[in-house]
Amino acid sequence: MGAESRCTVFFMAYPAKTDRQAILSAAFDQVSREGMQGMSLRSVASALNLAPNALYRYFADRATLESAVNAETVRRLHEAMKKAVGKKEPVAAIRALALAYLRFARENRHLYELLMSPCSPCDEDLPSHRELWDFVLEQVAAVSGKEVAREAAVALWAHLHGIAAFEAAHVFGEQKPSRGFDFGLEAWLKAAEGARGRG
Repeated sequence: MGAESRCTVFFMAYPAKTDRQAILSAAFDQVSREGMQGMSLRSVASALNLAPNALYRYFADRATLESAVNAETVRRLHEAMKKAVGKKEPVAAIRALALAYLRFARENRHLYELLMSPCSPCDEDLPSHRELWDFVLEQVAAVSGKEVAREAAVALWAHLHGIAAFEAAHVFGEQKPSRGFDFGLEAWLKAAEGARGRG
């Protein structure tokens, strides 16, 4: 057996100490606990007992890893919303979707902050973002009709983003009751159903 063949056998017998998913999971956990400011290639490598250079094979720089964490956050939000919607009727599905969104924002503060941070145009083209948008659009269209579904979906997102931001800023109180969420959602449903009736 030549030297080259022995070398190949040696490396096949000892698989790599890490892979892309292990790195992403470690980064995701760090962002969940500490926010984006607490995540770096060096800190992720340390959590995996690796030299920082070992990560560059999978993620060229911090921005690439941040984009991957963002995509994973979107995927998990999507899964939470799909589970909440299940096989509910359209109006009940929108209510469940909205509550699942707020629950995710409350329980994953740092990840939600990443989700709401400015993203590059290429991030918006990621499959996870497109799939979430298509899912919401489908739920909205079942209430509003397809003609105004995009406008109605943007309005729903705006309402949910606004309520989540208010909650995070501790704005709600006697002067600004949290019941505004229900009021706004019912107003949205009324407008969406009305738009379908006019279609």
